[in-house]
Amino acid sequence: MFDIIKKLMKNSSTMTVRAVFMGTPQFAVTILESLFRGSYEVLAVYTQPDKAAGRGRPVVFPPVKKLALERQIPVIQPETFRSSEVVKELASFQPEVIVVAAFGSILPPEVLCLPRFACLNVHASLLPRHRGPSPVANTILCGDELTGVTIMLMEAGLDTGPILAQEKVGISFMDTTGSLSARLADVGARLLLQTLPRWLEGELKPQAQEESRATYSKLITSNDGEIDWQLSALELWRMVRAYNPWPSCYTWCQGKRLKINRAIPLGDGGNGEIGKVIALAEQPGVGVVTRQGILGLSQVQLEGKREMAVGDFARGQRDFIGSVLGRK
Repeated sequence: MFDIIKKLMKNSSTMTVRAVFMGTPQFAVTILESLFRGSYEVLAVYTQPDKAAGRGRPVVFPPVKKLALERQIPVIQPETFRSSEVVKELASFQPEVIVVAAFGSILPPEVLCLPRFACLNVHASLLPRHRGPSPVANTILCGDELTGVTIMLMEAGLDTGPILAQEKVGISFMDTTGSLSARLADVGARLLLQTLPRWLEGELKPQAQEESRATYSKLITSNDGEIDWQLSALELWRMVRAYNPWPSCYTWCQGKRLKINRAIPLGDGGNGEIGKVIALAEQPGVGVVTRQGILGLSQVQLEGKREMAVGDFARGQRDFIGSVLGRK
């Protein structure tokens, strides 16, 4: 199939390319903005349906929808691509290329074969590592020191298509999913603008992924953030970073939910009861006993209250030191 596409690419650089974009979160916003800077006519934007969120359950637009509406670009929010009517509507735009970035749905073969220059995916990992829906969080959970962005041609498998380009990105010990996603989005936007013209001009040869190196990330849910103090301090530290900003790590403190927004793993000291809050001689001053090591708490947020430094929280909650977390 890709040989046929390559033949169609001749002289494509001399024209404005008709594109459809598919994406949902803030990561995708940065990628979409890069298309606006290039010589691409964005015909429509596909994103996930609006969802209720937060207190009072107000309806919230996906970030990509907000940008598309500002640009007065048609927004389509299909529940599924299994409907022939949805596929027909997409075909009516006559896209020459479809660019996908964190869309949140698997595209069926009927969609993948529509554009003559194929469907390109901007994936936030160094494929074939961390295929699937949560590559950034999974990268942190696994303790990787290096990640990156991959531009790939989409096929029926989950992130299995041949690779057009990759760029590596280092991971800081302070990185959260939020901060790392923002950096990867900037890299992905730049890499897409470098790669897409070369692909359209027939300069790139897709490279098959090495299946023996493939790993998969799972879909993260709101239940994943609850802390199990039977894990090690190192594992919990990675969780706190991976689930920031969503779904956030939390525990139970005297019957109330306590978010742990920032933390740091400390040494193997502290042989007390697992889950017990202890005072520390070193910063951040407060820690929790885990199965292995102490998790130092830095920023916390009690249910219904604002986020604050753990020292300020402990001064306001005098029975916090010595309490055991995780009990409802």
